Amino acid sequence: MPHSIRSSSASAPCRLERRASPLLIAALLALAVAAAFAVLVSEMPRAAAWALALAALAHGAWLAWREARMVPGEFVVPHADARATVDGKVVDDLVVRWRGPIASVQWRDGDGHRRRHVFFPDTLPAARRRELRLAAPAPVPARRAASVAP
Repeated sequence: MPHSIRSSSASAPCRLERRASPLLIAALLALAVAAAFAVLVSEMPRAAAWALALAALAHGAWLAWREARMVPGEFVVPHADARATVDGKVVDDLVVRWRGPIASVQWRDGDGHRRRHVFFPDTLPAARRRELRLAAPAPVPARRAASVAP
């Protein structure tokens, strides 16, 4: 086939840099401010509203701080039946979910703990998103429910 296009990287694994997203940090802070504002303009008693608004701001700031201090790492998804690795360690139950340009990756580490990372567009450009879509394992279809009662 003289006109077929073959990629030389078809068997190469998808290597992604795992790092904090400034866009996600800004979104978390904006949501914290919006939550505090929403509580303050509600008809909640003032003392409770201020306490809840401060709690919402503190929690949002903590989430943003936790995201900002995330240690960078490497995420490798092989194209074949090999297992994915995160920071050089083999992981199980890899699942990639998409919400537009945002990729949410979940896995189970060697200790059995569920881990996740969200790739926002500022940390995963379009070419890398496409590469991840091609390398990610196929989603498991939901079980069909019985059409009649047993």
